[in-house]
Amino acid sequence: MAGWRHLYSGKVRDLYVPDTTESAERMLVVASDRVSAFDHVLSPGIAGKGELLTTLSLWWFDQLAGGDGGRRIPNHLIADHELGGDDTVRELIPATVSGRSMLVRSLEMYPIECVVRGYLTGSGWVEYQSSGTVCGIPLPEGLSDGDRLPEPIYTPAYKAPMGEHDENISYEQSIELVGAAVAEALRDASLEIYRRAAALAESHGLILADTKFEFGADGNGTLTLGDEVLTSDSSRYWDAETWRTASTPAERMASFDKQIVRNWLAANWDKTGTPPDLPAEIVTRTAARYRELLERLTGA
Repeated sequence: MAGWRHLYSGKVRDLYVPDTTESAERMLVVASDRVSAFDHVLSPGIAGKGELLTTLSLWWFDQLAGGDGGRRIPNHLIADHELGGDDTVRELIPATVSGRSMLVRSLEMYPIECVVRGYLTGSGWVEYQSSGTVCGIPLPEGLSDGDRLPEPIYTPAYKAPMGEHDENISYEQSIELVGAAVAEALRDASLEIYRRAAALAESHGLILADTKFEFGADGNGTLTLGDEVLTSDSSRYWDAETWRTASTPAERMASFDKQIVRNWLAANWDKTGTPPDLPAEIVTRTAARYRELLERLTGA
C-alpha cells in the first residue's frame, strides 16, 4: 500500500506504519473482513464486516469523547485528512482501505485486557456454577445464566504474546504488572465507560452484557483508549425485549456477533485439522446481525 509499510496482522486487523520513518508516531489500523472462531481464521470472510466494525468503533469513540454528555475519554484517533496550501482537503487514509481504517497515534500499550461484565454468562457462568465466583470474585447465590449482576465487575486479563491465550488475572496481579496507580486508573475508566455505554445501549433497546477495552499511555503519560471499542467483536450485545421474554437461554442471549458462526462450526467440525468453509447462509445471517447492531445504535 503506497506510503505505508505493513507491520503486523492479527486474526482480524492489519497494522501499518508510514514507510518513511523507522519509529512512527502514527499508525493505520485496517479492519479486514476476516472472521475467526476457535483460534482459526475461517473462509470465506464476512463481506463488509471490516467497515461495519470500524464505523461502530468511530461512533463509540465520538460518544465517549463527550457525545453522550459525559466527560471526554482520551482516545488514540487523529485526523484522517489535512488541509493543503490551496485549501484543498487531502485524505490521509488510502482509498483502497477507506471506510474500514482508523488513523491513530502510537501508544505505549498496557499488557492488560480490561474486561467488564454486567451480566453472568459465558465462561463466567461456567465458573459460577462450580464455585459461585467469576474470575475469583464472589457473587450472590441463586443466579442463572444471563442474569444481570448486582453491579458490573472488572475482571482484567493478561494480554499474552502473539499465538498464546490471554490469561485471567486478579486485580492484585494487575497491580504487579503496571503499578497501583495505573491499575486503579484502568479499572475506574473501564467501569465508567461500561456504565455509560450500557446506558446508551439500553436507550436503544439493547443490553451490553460484557465488553473489553485496551488502553495505553500517550507521549504525555495520559491514559488513552485504543484499539477497537464496543464493537460486536469485543462486546456481547443482546436484544433487551428478547432477554426479558424468551423462554430459553439460547433465545434470551442471542448476540449481535459471530455466535451464529461458532454454533455452526461447533455442530459441523470436530476442531481437528482445517475447519470447513462457512456456508453462504451462515455468512449472510452473520453479516445481518453485525449490520443490525450498527443500525440500531447509530441509526445509520
